[in-house]
This record gives sequence, structure tokens and C-alpha cells, in this order.
Amino acid sequence: MRFSILAMGLSCAMGSVSAQAASHQDVQKAVEQQQQPLLQTLETLVNVDSGTGYSTGLSDVEALLTKHLKALGAEVETYPAKTYGGNTLVGRLQGDGDRNIMLMIHYDTVFNEGAAKQRPFHIEDGRAYGPGVGDAKGGVAVILHSLEALKSLDFDDYGQVTVVFNPDEEKGSPGSHDLIHKLSADQDAVLVFEPTFADEGVDAVTVVTKGINYAFLEVKGRASHAGGAPEKGRNAIMELSHQLLQLDELGDPDKKTTLNWTVVEGGTKRNIIPEHATAEGDMRYFDSGEYERVLNEAQKITEHQRVEGTEVEFRLEKGRPPLPANPESQMLAEQAQKIYQELGLNLQAVEIGGGTDAAYAYHADADGPAVLESLGLVGGRYHSDEEFVLTDSVVPRLYLTTRMIMELSHEASRD
Repeated sequence: MRFSILAMGLSCAMGSVSAQAASHQDVQKAVEQQQQPLLQTLETLVNVDSGTGYSTGLSDVEALLTKHLKALGAEVETYPAKTYGGNTLVGRLQGDGDRNIMLMIHYDTVFNEGAAKQRPFHIEDGRAYGPGVGDAKGGVAVILHSLEALKSLDFDDYGQVTVVFNPDEEKGSPGSHDLIHKLSADQDAVLVFEPTFADEGVDAVTVVTKGINYAFLEVKGRASHAGGAPEKGRNAIMELSHQLLQLDELGDPDKKTTLNWTVVEGGTKRNIIPEHATAEGDMRYFDSGEYERVLNEAQKITEHQRVEGTEVEFRLEKGRPPLPANPESQMLAEQAQKIYQELGLNLQAVEIGGGTDAAYAYHADADGPAVLESLGLVGGRYHSDEEFVLTDSVVPRLYLTTRMIMELSHEASRD
């Protein structure tokens, strides 16, 4: 039922010339006027460190966002994200319509305290640089200034616009994902503002994301003097190495499942046979059945040890689920593509290997909202010192979001 209602709504929205098409030039003018203010907001946000768990910086950014949301007329509530600290901000704008639309993105980054001072926001050759400029403070700025554009157009035909800014996405959103899932249940559509990658001048939105699981391998051996009595030890590092080689092919290229071992620790001193060693890995997958397959195969593999007398344990912890292929997301992507064409631009609908909060907003039942990811700015080199966004993506992304909200507001409401 949800799919048929969405399809009917899109048909009505695309065909409503008097309500929509006549305002395209006005929308473009309104978002063009927001370009410089957006860049100023982005500079302010980037120049405040807000790495996950850094309470001082998160509080400073929270205050900036709260002030901006209230200036837009939103009622703002805060919900503690207890695992890593910080608050999830929820701002609500009431309109005269009956469609509920949720806009969400995180305001934490992967960067440590001091990164903003070392690499402050700056623009060079059409690229804006700085820690978190794309992932995801650019998305924060797009949300705020799309709402500014709507306000300047006196547009409030939506029922309610809910804005969600969470502070712990870069650690898996442990303190905010339940809230995201709960809030999204009452929405007609959820737009998520992670950045997209610059790729040969073609922009994209995301309709499918991978899930994330976390692999852990632990080996217990026996310590002994490495020179005087090595034969009495049981070398945990050697056994760990053996197991990593055995587990190297747990991925499935046909299903695009990957498992990459990324952290290894073991040993204490050069002259002691190590009694303990561990490894951690990152698993990405589209097929939800891959969790059981990888877990079962790994447990069978690790029953065979090379170093006699060692104990081996493999664990697989669930992280973000995938955002699966679904007709609702595809419909939103097609709507976004038509809007981009109004600017003479092309837009791709893609699937990505990264996991995002879009998966928490997705509901598999028929009454769940339509979810579309990657409406943030276009850029690249995320999570590195060279992270950037393209400044000429600001106006198209503002236009896309503003027009999406307008069209979604004019769709038929859910029963």
C-alpha cells in the first residue's frame, strides 16, 4: 500500500504545474541567495572540533545548531546519546499541510581535538577543505539553508518537517539509532544528508547501502622465555597469523560481501613468547543472510589450530543493518533525478559500500517511510586530511532539497 500511495503522490506532484513548475525560477533564486550564507555556516561548523566523544566541541556545535533551528521557527528537543556523549537534536517545524518529512544527518566527525586549528576551513580552486567539511557538516548546512530558502519563499505546505542531528554516527550511532528508528516510523519520507563522491562531474544519490558487522578474533596461548625455554610457550601471535590466513576468504565477491582484518595486537616484550593476541575486522554486506554464513564458516575454520595448546575464539557483532533495495527509495531517486534535470544536470542512483543511518530510518513493513540517502554536498577524500567538497555543488544540492520538500509536501498523505 505504501508503494502505491507514493507512486500516486509522485504522479500528482510531477503533474501539478500551477503548484510546482511556476515556482522553479523562484526556488532557484532563493537557493542562490543561500550559497554564501551556507558557506559561512559551513566555515563556522568546520572550525569547531566535534569528534565523536569530544564533549566540549559537540556542545559548542549543538548550541550553534539549536540557535539556527530556533531562528527558523523550530521547536527543539534534546536526547542524550549516552554511549559517547553529546545530544541528538530534534527540531520540528509545523506547516499547514499533512505530509511528514524528516531530514537527518550527524554532526560528529572522525577527527581528533586540534584538527580544526591545524586545518581550518578554507576554499581553494573551487574546493572547500577542513575536518568534516563533507562528512557531514556540509549535510548539516544543506539542511539548514534549504529550510532558510523555504522560509524566504513562505512555503509551509508540509505537515511537519522534523530535523534530526545526532552526535555519534561515526561510532555506529549506538546512542541515537533507536531514536532515529522511532522518529522515522511516523514519516512519509526521510532524506539523509551524507555526502556523495565527485565522480567525473556526475552527482549521485544513494538507494542501497551495505550493512556493517564487526569481527573479533582472540587467541590465548602460554607465556615463556623466548630464549631460555621457547618450547614451553604457546605462541599466540603465530596462531593468530595462521587463523587470519585461514579466514582471509570469508568474503563473497558474487554477493559483494567483504571482511577485512584491520587491527592486530599481541605480545608484550621481545623476549617473551606471547600468550595473547587479538585481531579486529570490518565486514560489509548487502545480503542479511551473510551474517550467519560468515559466523558459521569462521567457527568451523577456527577449530583447526596450528599451534597446539592454544585457544581460539571468533566473534561477529552486528552493527548497522543494510538499507536494502526497495521501490520507495527508487521512486524518491527518480523524483530527485527529474528535479536535477530542471537545472540541466544529471543525477545517478547508486549503491554504496558504506553503512549509514539511513538503514535505521528504513522500516521493512509496508507503512514505513520512503528513504533516500546522500543529499549532502559533493566531494571526496572523506576521513582524510584532504577531505573536500565542491563549492559549485552548493546551489544544485540546495535546489534539490528545497524542491524535494516542496514536491513531497504536495503528495497524497499516507492513510
